[in-house]
Amino acid sequence: MAYLIMLVGLFLGIIFYAFVFIASKRNGKYYLAPVITFLFSGMIVAYSIFMVGGFEGMGYLFLAAGFCIVSILGTLFLPLLIRRIESQPLNKRDKISLFLLPIIFFATIGISIFSQDGYWIIEQASAAPVDTEGYRITTISEGSKALTLLLGEKYLGKEIEVENVSKWGSTKIILKFVDGGDEHKVPFIQIGLNEINESLKVQTTDGKIFQPLGSSRK
Repeated sequence: MAYLIMLVGLFLGIIFYAFVFIASKRNGKYYLAPVITFLFSGMIVAYSIFMVGGFEGMGYLFLAAGFCIVSILGTLFLPLLIRRIESQPLNKRDKISLFLLPIIFFATIGISIFSQDGYWIIEQASAAPVDTEGYRITTISEGSKALTLLLGEKYLGKEIEVENVSKWGSTKIILKFVDGGDEHKVPFIQIGLNEINESLKVQTTDGKIFQPLGSSRK
């Protein structure tokens, strides 16, 4: 996942660098392309540390690393990219690029946000069955939630998979149970969630709905 985020950062960094480089043709200050790209990576780092923080902020650091790599490579290859140091008028291709590059930049960000799962597996193992099955919700770092599912004897010898977590509207978690687990234990899972939209529903692919255990939300 970290490498994927860095690749997105590299792609966005290239687009950002190209936009500033083309815009710099009018004044001949091509050095602004790597400098502004590097400063933008620093802004992402600052946002990660001071605004987001914690585990969630790590993703922004990998994103910033992509921009930083582009700025360094852009500095090294800048002499090869410059044909003439003096200012130049923008041609038709440059104007089209300045129009399309921001669209591609923000479209990539939108697609990245839309494609995020919005959840992650904190822990998955086997455990002894409980008398009262259901789920608990606790708050973890930076307001994210953790859902812990406790199961009864009905699920002995089963394994658990997250089939789907809804992204829009109320949060709905669908779990799938398959054979292949420890025959003397039940599956245990703890799922991290970026946010929970009411009303939360946790159910199996067969339609079984799990109930919350007490008042466990914080």
